[in-house]
Amino acid sequence: MTDSKAADIEDKKYFQISEVAKICNIKPHTLRFWEREFEEIDPTTRKGNRRYYTKKDLNLLLLIKSLLYEKKLTLAGAKAYLANKGDTLDSDLVKNIILDLENILEELKS
Repeated sequence: MTDSKAADIEDKKYFQISEVAKICNIKPHTLRFWEREFEEIDPTTRKGNRRYYTKKDLNLLLLIKSLLYEKKLTLAGAKAYLANKGDTLDSDLVKNIILDLENILEELKS
């Protein structure tokens, strides 16, 4: 991807489900499943029930992916983590998310 494409993604307000799936490296059906399981995920839906995710949604999805795949929590464990922690995240998890986002940005730039 060119540098202008990476800049477009940084400046975007909304992301389509296919873009989010690519950034998070998960399948779209997994995103739709997580929407049903985690009430915090609430993408905007428009004409034809198309989903549009914000950067906040994207960060939440990356956090959920980290909880499930890296920390090996169950769905119930991830829900409990989100309910107990709210917006307060442990520093290791934040560092991992930042590193993941930086790696994604580098891939988009190349």
